[in-house]
Amino acid sequence: QVHLVESGGGLVQPGGSLRLSCAASGSIFSIQAMGWFRQAPGTEREFVAAIAVYESRTYYGDSVKGRFTISRDNAKNTVYLQTNSLKPEDTAIYYCAASKGAAHDTGSYYYWGQGTQVTVSS
Repeated sequence: QVHLVESGGGLVQPGGSLRLSCAASGSIFSIQAMGWFRQAPGTEREFVAAIAVYESRTYYGDSVKGRFTISRDNAKNTVYLQTNSLKPEDTAIYYCAASKGAAHDTGSYYYWGQGTQVTVSS
């Protein structure tokens, strides 16, 4: 079993930034990719970003390209999402997820964290 815990969410003004963290524990030896997804009230889950664990590959959803950056620290079993130039439409619960498949395969994520709330408002 893989356990994921997100942190770093909060209330930010438009144009501000947050860094979200996801700490992984448990049987993580088989994990090959980590990703971030988000879901706003009344909407479906949206892919945000993903990163391969053992390769230098990253992927981003169109709505966040150029503003968000995903990174990892394998020694700490931690994945980060740096969110810049935040907009009100970025408001959502952000979920960390882990995959045993390819990072770009957004349907392959099986393990999920509990989520952290990001609210962008004046």
